[in-house]
Amino acid sequence: MAEFFPDVPKIQFEGPKSKNDLAFKHYNPEEQVEGQSMKDLFRFSVAYWHTFRGTGSDPFGAPTLKRPWDDGTDSVENALKRVDVAFEFMTKLGAEFYCFHDRDVAPEAPTLKQANANLDKVVAKLKDKQKETGVKLLWGTANLFSHPRYLHGAATSCNADVFAYAAAQVKKAIEVTYELGGENYVFWGGREGYTNLFNTDLNRELAHLAKFMHMAHDHAKAIGFKGQFLFEPKPKEPTKHQYDFDAAACLNFIGRNGLDGVIKLNLEANHATLAGHSFMHELEYARIHNALGSIDANTGDLLLGWDTDQFPTDIYLTTQIMLVILEQGGLKPGGTNFDAKVRRESFDPVDLFHAHIGGMDAFARGAKIAAAIRKDGILPEFVKTRYASYDSGIGQKIDTGKASFAELEKYMLEKGEAAPNTSGRQEWIENLINQYV
Repeated sequence: MAEFFPDVPKIQFEGPKSKNDLAFKHYNPEEQVEGQSMKDLFRFSVAYWHTFRGTGSDPFGAPTLKRPWDDGTDSVENALKRVDVAFEFMTKLGAEFYCFHDRDVAPEAPTLKQANANLDKVVAKLKDKQKETGVKLLWGTANLFSHPRYLHGAATSCNADVFAYAAAQVKKAIEVTYELGGENYVFWGGREGYTNLFNTDLNRELAHLAKFMHMAHDHAKAIGFKGQFLFEPKPKEPTKHQYDFDAAACLNFIGRNGLDGVIKLNLEANHATLAGHSFMHELEYARIHNALGSIDANTGDLLLGWDTDQFPTDIYLTTQIMLVILEQGGLKPGGTNFDAKVRRESFDPVDLFHAHIGGMDAFARGAKIAAAIRKDGILPEFVKTRYASYDSGIGQKIDTGKASFAELEKYMLEKGEAAPNTSGRQEWIENLINQYV
């Protein structure tokens, strides 16, 4: 079979002194970080939609990306050829996982029955290529946002037939994910939200979304799929307000609707900044609630303010990410999915390799820096000292739930004034991190 990337060899680790643009400088799959190999710690995944379906088009311009293997049609034949392209790319890159939406890998059709048949044909080839190459499916999902039927949403649509169609589509996507050995299933509510509250029954839409999730979980159990269910938060774009706004909103929804232990979170850096949070905040918020399941690795451009899905190259960002992930002990069965796309100006096929290599190297550097910070233990020791007043006396009573307002009032009436505060030393901490980076 002819190669689609004939000028690109298998990407190897050559170390930081290498001048080879098609080599890893920092990502060494077998190198240990806190007792795990890098490949097991990161579980890097390629996003099928951006890497193999992206065209470079945007709201202001036509497609720009050169993809010589694509014939410009949305046919099953073209989709089958694309599978060969994808697995050659992932094998040469050394990424062990991939992720997809159902409509990324197989074309839409006039009826659900035809769309399912298209998907079955491509899934058969995906299964063969997985067996041939050892590349695995990290997670699958259904595209419930692109087709015009979903203009009012899917599970939250005001049209019961659309709800039913979405349920049937997710049922099939879960079955396909199970067939391919996928370890997770992601729900991203691209249009699960509202634009105008004057025409929206907010309570009913949220109730329908909860019913949809329980049905999905029931079906997964019925077919024996034990993969992890994940919500992916995003605050806006395309809707004015999406119901999965951020980690806190998702966890509130999960808790209020009896879905604790059923759903964790797949968090994305660019979505965090759109919500007005740092990515570290979203990760830590999920982690402390035992809900950090997987991540989409990208970044946004704060000068643009929309979902640019750029590849992550900021070492400070990856260090912050890895401080949280190492504290959790890793992401398995989740992973690190590059939900990122090359810029429309980077139109050559080889640019796909440069982008992923850069992202993988940035995460490797971030992991090693985070491990060094954690090894020295300065940050946790400082935090422990900062909260030392809760380790004994009245603070310990507060922490253990043994204090009342009456007792606290008595304590302060006798003491007269609170003990002096100590400095948070933010600048010292920032300087400290700089020493490692």
